[in-house]
Amino acid sequence: MCRPPGFDYLRDWDRMLRSGNYPETTRYSYLLAGAQLSRFLADNAEQLGAQDAAEDPIEVERGHIEEFQAWMVRTRSAATALNKHKGLQQFFRWLTEEEDLERSPLDRVRQPKTAQTLIPILGDDTAKILATCKGRDYLSLRDEAIIRLFYNTGARLSEVAGLQLDDVDLNSDSLLFHGKGMKDRRVRFGPKTGHALTKFLRARSRRKTASSTAMWLPARGAVPLSSNGIKLMLRRRGGLAGVDNVHAHRWRHNFAHEWKLAGGDTGDLMLVLGWSSDDMPRRYGASAAAERAQATHARLRIGERV
Repeated sequence: MCRPPGFDYLRDWDRMLRSGNYPETTRYSYLLAGAQLSRFLADNAEQLGAQDAAEDPIEVERGHIEEFQAWMVRTRSAATALNKHKGLQQFFRWLTEEEDLERSPLDRVRQPKTAQTLIPILGDDTAKILATCKGRDYLSLRDEAIIRLFYNTGARLSEVAGLQLDDVDLNSDSLLFHGKGMKDRRVRFGPKTGHALTKFLRARSRRKTASSTAMWLPARGAVPLSSNGIKLMLRRRGGLAGVDNVHAHRWRHNFAHEWKLAGGDTGDLMLVLGWSSDDMPRRYGASAAAERAQATHARLRIGERV
């Protein structure tokens, strides 16, 4: 049975992404957008006149993309639709570079507008989640070390998942993170995180697969914990703690919030979190600005005379 041309394009695109050393999470997001577009067009082929486009991305038109984007906004969210738009931009740009397309169908498709909402932070929920890791078994020690790293450093999911043993320096209490765009940075961690890492590494040294260079070994088997594995672990720990929607990026928001709340410098925050633009610290720090404004307003109300 012949496979549709679209399958081959996604396979070849993934090869290019892997050769370009794109992070696993980025590759997954990009490829998922392409696969979802194909499925949407196949499910609505007759209505949209997209029989050919569902099987061959060369046949995709601007209207197909707009219908897909509108469906994403309606059934998921504007933020999700924006994420798919960016992934498909990369896919069709690659097709034009391959000279299979003269022009991307996304060239005149506007990005969906997303609401500028305050980023929710974890706050005291971190203590509840850490309380689920109080055991002395290997998994409890490993999971506590991972969670404390997210909370204490504001690192990305891919950065923590990609840590190697050599990236950890317990003499200087620092980590070498391999960030987006092949940008490395060294980040310090505090005593509680250092203690958690020390206890974990002792337990790790007794594992059968301790000779592996990867930091996070599994409970069973030899395959290191991936970004998706950490994602599932955080969701499970959140469920045990009774905290909804626990994911790594919320600690990144939390870190930026506490930094700005303490009066920290934006430029220093950009260095610590590996940002090259001040758009992100402005967005992440909005909750801290709002909290400071509320505190100021409360003090003014306390001082009212009439």
